[in-house]
This record gives sequence, C-alpha cells and structure tokens, in this order.
Amino acid sequence: MSKVIDLTALPEQHNDPIYWKESAASILRLSINDIQEVRVLKRSIDARKKPVVYRLRLEVFENGEEIPSSEFNPEYQNVADKEEVIIVGFGPAGLFAALECLKLGLKPVVLERGKNVRDRRRDLAAINKEHIVNSDSNYCFGEGGAGTYSDGKLYTRSHKRGKIEDILRRLVHHGATEDILKDAHPHIGTNKLPQIIVDMRETIERFGGEIHFNTRVDGLLMENGKCVGAKVGEKEYQGVALVLATGHSARDVFYLLDESNIAIERKPFALGVRIEHQQGLIDRIQYKGELSGEHLPPASYALVEQVDGVGVYSFCMCPGGIIAPCATDEGEVVTNGWSPSKRNNPYSNSGIVVELTDELLDKEGYGGTFGALQLQQEVEKACWKAAGEKQAVPAQRMVDFVENRVSRDLPNCSYQPGLESVNLREVLPAFIAERLAKAFVSFGKKMRGYLTNEAVLTAPESRTSSPIRIPRDRQSLAHSQVQGLYPCGEGAGYAGGIVSAAMDGQNVIRKIAEELNLEQQ
Repeated sequence: MSKVIDLTALPEQHNDPIYWKESAASILRLSINDIQEVRVLKRSIDARKKPVVYRLRLEVFENGEEIPSSEFNPEYQNVADKEEVIIVGFGPAGLFAALECLKLGLKPVVLERGKNVRDRRRDLAAINKEHIVNSDSNYCFGEGGAGTYSDGKLYTRSHKRGKIEDILRRLVHHGATEDILKDAHPHIGTNKLPQIIVDMRETIERFGGEIHFNTRVDGLLMENGKCVGAKVGEKEYQGVALVLATGHSARDVFYLLDESNIAIERKPFALGVRIEHQQGLIDRIQYKGELSGEHLPPASYALVEQVDGVGVYSFCMCPGGIIAPCATDEGEVVTNGWSPSKRNNPYSNSGIVVELTDELLDKEGYGGTFGALQLQQEVEKACWKAAGEKQAVPAQRMVDFVENRVSRDLPNCSYQPGLESVNLREVLPAFIAERLAKAFVSFGKKMRGYLTNEAVLTAPESRTSSPIRIPRDRQSLAHSQVQGLYPCGEGAGYAGGIVSAAMDGQNVIRKIAEELNLEQQ
C-alpha cells in the first residue's frame, strides 16, 4: 500500500522529483532504489517567515505496488431522446448542471442570453475601447458566464456541498492543467478558460444536449402551479424541470419572479472598491523581501478586519492581474479583476469590500426585498456619473482616500477604459467609505508598505455576490413555493465562486434525477 508523507521544500526544490524521492527514502527509511514513483497530492506556499517554503503532501509507491491510473474518464450517456431539463444560464452552475444531466440520463436544454465565447470577445473589446455595453453580452453574460473571465480561481470552503475533486477533474479532462488538483489555491487563468469552456460545451452537444445562445428568457411556463419550462418571446421550451442558473447580475430575472408572485428575498452582500498595487511591492511584503520568479509565483494576500461592527475584507485577489469593466447595462460602471495563467502582469489587484449585513442595510434605509439591490444600483450609477458617464471609473490614490483629499494625479493602472480622479467619499455611501478608510489603516499595520499613495482605488467593486436570494427547500432544492423550479448557483444566493456554483449545479440535477427515480452513478 502506498504511503503519504509531508515534506517541506525550498522554492528551488519543490518541483524536483529527485528531491522528492531522496526525501521520501530518508523519511521512510528506504533505499531510493526501493521507490517506484512519487506523486504530489497537495502543494502550498508557507510565507509566514523567512525563508519562504513549500509544504508538500506526497504519495509514495514502493517497488511492486500497483500504481492506480490518474486518468479521469467520465461516463456520459447519449441523451438525445431522454427527458429534457431546461437550464437557464450557462455559467459554472448551468454548465456543470448540463454535464451532470449527461451522467444521469437527462437531456439538458440550455438557454443562454449571451453569445458564445468567440462572438462574446467582440463585445468585451467594445467595452474596453469604445465604452459600449451590450446588456446581453459582456464580462458577466455569455458562454461560461462571469466565470469565463474571472480568471478561474477554484478555491472554495464549500466542501460539504459536493466533491470538489470531481469538479476539478472534469476541468482537467477538458484541458485544464493537472496543477489544479494539487495546489491549495488552484487557478486556471483567463487566457485558458475560454477554450476549456468551449470543449465542455462540445461535450454536452456531442452527447445529445442542446445549447441555445442569444436566447433571453422573459417568462416561465406554469402548469397547475408547477414550473415546466421557459418562454422566449413566442417560443416555449418545456421539460420535466427548470433550473434557474442565471448569475447574480441578471437583475431582470429577479423582477420577473417578483412580478410572477414567486417569492424572492433580500440577501446581505458586500460592496467597496478594487485596489491595485505594483506586484513587486506585494511580493516583497509577502515573501519577506524576496521577489516572485522562476520558483515562486506572484504573491497573493488575504485581509480581514472588523470595523464598527462589520467585516471589511479582501475579495477575489488577483496577483499579476488586470482590473476589468464589468457593467451589464448602460448607465453604470462596475470593476472586477482577473489574471492570466502565468499571472505575469506587473500589477496586483483585489476587491476590498464592506460586509452589508441585514442590520446595517436596515439601519441605512435599504429595507425590503430590493433594498440591497437598490444600494448596489445607486452606487454603480453614482460612479458612472462621477467618471463622465462612460466606462472610465472614479479613482483615488490610497492615502489620499484615507485622508479625504482628491488626488492631483493618478498612477498607471491596468483598467483599460481609463480613470477619473474623484474623491471616492463623494460617490460611496459614508457608512461604507468610513469603514474602508479605517480598514486600510489597519491593513497597513498588518502588511507593512501596503498603505501607500502609489496604490490606486477604483470604484465600485459591487458584484461580490447576489443581493437577492431565491428561497428553496433544503431537502428537494426546489423553490420553496413552486414545484419544478430549481434556483441554483450564485444568482440564487447559494454559491460564491466557480467551484461552489458548479457543485450546486450538480446537486440540483441529482435531486431532479432522484425525483424522477433515475439511477445515480
């Protein structure tokens, strides 16, 4: 039987198979010639003190032991003639829901308001270069959803919702590097994700599923109080169930449900700014003076502070990344971040956001079902106006923001549509701005050098999670009031990233299959 050992390695040693074997032989008191193979199970960086090291978990196979295959071959059925499940939205939740249909013998019929990956790129270029926002095709809507251009951060704490390894292996099966199976914080990269998503779509189609792009749902099909499908203009798509996996930027879906007397509810979320530093500065802070390079990746960070009773924390941190324009309609600006697979951009960016609890929302006058959404929209519109009613964003140097003064000039920034110097305290609500300022001072004490006027804040970082929850039964995962309707993923309020959304999509399909008495593999 193989043995599992833990090992500490210097950066230049961590990827050396000879070092693994020599260390394993020493720990297990074997001759190096007795070791047949060593595999890395998990890998993480420990930068708590100098020198920076890697923590490795290795699986060691001695001579004569059977080495299991690492290949992953999912068993999909041809579902062309099977019962149909209507899936609205083709982001991570909808995508993995469709793949799970193939596994369990259901035909996925996916309705996606946006375009395929190739056609979607033109609309992203139009946002960056011409400040034109296509409300159905942008960084949030289209093939792969927001996940396509979120850079593929695959870290999640949602271990109880499903098997994370299954999600990762399906991504590897469609082209992702096997490193995502090992790394503590796996990452694919925006440059690689689009082709992986195209390959997954082709798998769905090859086994009999359907994907309809440029298909924006504007109504639900109901029979005797049960949801059996969706309407797109005069066309109807009917199936045994409808999975609503539209993502949390699809505000029209929330209004559609409300107008149809289908229960939705306000959900706490977080809102703030996106901050950008030079990556070299973050490297020196996190790596105790060392820089990233051949053996160390660009450094990341995670920060959190309690300020006046609520959390302020870093969100979607992107080493070697780029700030992207993520508005989904005219009259608003939104920022988010992504990184290429090598994370080799000279900048580091992260959302820094304030937790908006039910208590805080009520106190500040944002009660009711649409209160949190109203706040989100107000801030996005105020920032759009302040930056000249285009896709440029209001921006301010970090220390200037803390000390409440307008920046005379702004540093270079990765945000392509451009920056406008604005006092962000004039566009962010005071209860958010004040907490951010206090948190930045605290963060500067935790990470010496982080609080610097060479860093720039861009606003807003407002699409952290859904401001609306679509309630569902804990056991069946169907809507708490409507049979056949399965709210799913981030847009329904049940996920917070690619992996958790993907697992939620799988779990919903399993419940539908269970309801239909289909055998689960």
